[in-house]
Amino acid sequence: MNETLSQLGELLLSSIPTIIFLLIVWGAYRMLVHKRLEQVLAERHRLTEGAIQQAQAEIASAEARTAEYEQRVREARTRIYKAQEARRQQIMERRNAALTQARQQAEEMIQSARAALEQDKAAAKLMLQQQTEVLANQIIESILKPVAAMGGR
Repeated sequence: MNETLSQLGELLLSSIPTIIFLLIVWGAYRMLVHKRLEQVLAERHRLTEGAIQQAQAEIASAEARTAEYEQRVREARTRIYKAQEARRQQIMERRNAALTQARQQAEEMIQSARAALEQDKAAAKLMLQQQTEVLANQIIESILKPVAAMGGR
């Protein structure tokens, strides 16, 4: 067992330079490569996260602009519908006013036609009465003349 311990001791003594060399390589790696690699990875992560955040901000901005655009479109449609309704209302009011005026004119024409008809009727009655009297006198004369010419019988 002594021999085994002695071999183990020799093995440990011969591995000391390898362990020291390994520690030096590990320290150099940490100093030269690892710090720079961590910096590059941190920068890459920062840029990636920054790009993602910027993209999310741009998406939110685009959604806000889209919502604003849609709101303006709705407002414009509402204004157009109101303008169309006002125009339609104006047209209906003009139409109703024209109809009212036409009805009034028609009523006036009917009234004047009735008045003219009444005047014509009164004139015709007067003329008929005058003609009746003339005809009655003519009839009386035509009946009485032959009787008077016969000697009054």
